Amino acid sequence: MTGTPPTRPTRPSPGLGLRLFAAMGLVVLAGASTLLIVALLVAPQVFHTHLRMALGTIPTATQQHVDEAFANSILLSLAMAVVVALIAALTVTWLVSRRIAAPVADLAAAAARLAAGHYDTWVPEPGLGTEFAALAASFNTMAGRLAATEQVRQRLLADLAHELRTPLASIEASLEAIADGVLPAADATWAALAEQTARLDRLVDDIAAVSHAEERTLHLDPHRLAEALANLLDNALRHTPPGGQVTISTHRDRQLGHDVARLVITDTGEGFPPTEAERLFERFYRTDAARTHRDAGSGIGLTITKAIINAHHGTIRAHSSGPGHGAAFTITLPAS
Repeated sequence: MTGTPPTRPTRPSPGLGLRLFAAMGLVVLAGASTLLIVALLVAPQVFHTHLRMALGTIPTATQQHVDEAFANSILLSLAMAVVVALIAALTVTWLVSRRIAAPVADLAAAAARLAAGHYDTWVPEPGLGTEFAALAASFNTMAGRLAATEQVRQRLLADLAHELRTPLASIEASLEAIADGVLPAADATWAALAEQTARLDRLVDDIAAVSHAEERTLHLDPHRLAEALANLLDNALRHTPPGGQVTISTHRDRQLGHDVARLVITDTGEGFPPTEAERLFERFYRTDAARTHRDAGSGIGLTITKAIINAHHGTIRAHSSGPGHGAAFTITLPAS
């Protein structure tokens, strides 16, 4: 018989305030015990020495009475000091726990909201020092990245559905037309169906390739760099009209004390708004939504290119002065 093992009921752990008070109470008691031991070992000898220097020989009964009075006064004073210290510890614990527990509780509640899918959750800076500030900043950064990832996921699913819908609709319409006798089952018809099927196959291959590239599971060899370069050239040629120019240039450089190789592909084509330079490498992103699918490609080539370059410890940047002013893509790789 299989299944999840039964879980033992857990006892509720004490709150932060109680644990702080217990810790401070232990410190007070440890200090009081140490003080009592030292006082009982050292203070009587010092007291007797000064008493003999002041009064000379003291009768035994008087000495016993003085010793009892001295010990009682130490114990009473120490007991009162411990009580006062415990009261002070309780007060300080209440103030500290109230100051610390509130931001911690807010962070726990925010984490629960984040786990429930509310990615717009954020926590304010609690003002408790650099550690808590760093914790709040890290949480807010994590929430922002999760929100961005969720937006990309939603857009990816929508774009993927859109990409799949066109060839599937074409195949479905062609098959229905053939079944109804409207479209002849000729070579041209089968060629059109094969073209749409090949388009689906390429899309699946592209999605698998970009997933492997982003997960760093690609086998890295010169063919991958050639694939990245081919993607950039294909992108430049598709967006450069007849009579335009595509240029490739390479040179060596120094970056942060290391030799690097730069490869720049420039074109005199359509260009893009400068604000969209980073988004070009997102999956299925296109700068011109009205561009036909045949001209625009799958919208995934630049994503694969960036993943390949990153896997080779390089960087890729896109630049354009605006629509109609061409574009430039710069690859930087370690020269070694």
